[in-house]
Amino acid sequence: MTLTDSFNLAFKTVKGNKLRTGITVAIIAFGIMALIGIITAIQAMNQSLRESFSSMGANAFVIKYKESRIRFGRDQSVKKTARGVKDKVSNLDKTIRREDAVYFKQTYQYPSIVSVYMRGPGNVECYYGDKKTNPVVTVWGGDENYLTVNGFTVAVGRNLNSLDVESGRNVCLLGSNVATKLFGDHPETAVDHIIKVGGIPYRIIGVLKSKGSSGLLRQDDIVVTSYNSARRLANASPSYFIGVMVENVAMLDPAIGVATAHFRGIRKLLPTDADNFTIEKSDKFAELFITFLSSITGAAAAIGIITLIGAAIGLMNIMLVSVNERTREVGLIKAIGGKSKNVRQQFLFESMIISLLGALFGIILGVLVGNIFSMVLKTGFVVPWLWVSIGIVICSLVGFAAGLYPAIKAAKLNPIVALRYE
Repeated sequence: MTLTDSFNLAFKTVKGNKLRTGITVAIIAFGIMALIGIITAIQAMNQSLRESFSSMGANAFVIKYKESRIRFGRDQSVKKTARGVKDKVSNLDKTIRREDAVYFKQTYQYPSIVSVYMRGPGNVECYYGDKKTNPVVTVWGGDENYLTVNGFTVAVGRNLNSLDVESGRNVCLLGSNVATKLFGDHPETAVDHIIKVGGIPYRIIGVLKSKGSSGLLRQDDIVVTSYNSARRLANASPSYFIGVMVENVAMLDPAIGVATAHFRGIRKLLPTDADNFTIEKSDKFAELFITFLSSITGAAAAIGIITLIGAAIGLMNIMLVSVNERTREVGLIKAIGGKSKNVRQQFLFESMIISLLGALFGIILGVLVGNIFSMVLKTGFVVPWLWVSIGIVICSLVGFAAGLYPAIKAAKLNPIVALRYE
């Protein structure tokens, strides 16, 4: 009996027991569907997140001051870091002054676009006539490069220019939500009108294109003015930010290295002093979300594997029943010259065929169910090829493991005893 004969006999047996095969295939298919479906949905969310956060400037970073941590017990003015560098507490909480930020912008040598900006008051209301916004608007004070570095685009009007920044005159650009709230369905008419931001009049010079908002990022509920104007507002941040945008992501780490060395000199830090500022990449939040989704992927894999373990136990039970039902058939195969390995191969093939059929249907259903999220998020059709391959391998192992003991048991049957089995 050849290997092909063993496979054909196994396939005929699987085909002949449709109900038993169908139930077992369904159990395995649901396990794989849960695994592939969740991972497909997560990949769609990953893609949507990366597209959304790319608008923030994935090839940019921000320099801001470092806050000291609250210490309990004995006051320590100096501590040793892991690198053996002295971290002077008195040097922390040292805000970035406008002069330092502007000097960095003027003298930074790495090929890039540099912006100096600050956070103005948050949760303010804007007024135009008898209309007003909800108290969720944040004021940002920037320069002529602020929009570029932070991924904004002017829809109507113009950007800030150097004269606006130097003079600190009260001109502003509105986020799309603010413009729509104050000017209805025609936000493009907002240019050259006067609104009040926190009780102070500002002339609108432009309206920004929508970037979309979420629970954490209200990117369209903003008012952008110059930093010289924003710093006069109440509750404005005392510290400035420095945004740096390079041409591509490959240049990001070298640019950060040059910026760190240059800004340490501006802050007058000694070689033994730790940095009293921090540098954050613009995709920090995206990476946090994606890391969170990765943990969900691990949980989905665990759920799928647990389900498949249950399916493997069920498949083994069915194969043991099949051995008992086909004891006389096994005896007949051995009586006409079949070897133990042929019997073993037949039962292993039968188990693996059932398992791989479950994988096939589970993968198809999982990809279709997972891509419902792609339709909702308006991303492309997603197929997690790596996990499809992993699913096939796992199901092959499940089929082999579930069929191994029944196959060995069948192969050890005595042909004479098997022929007399009733």
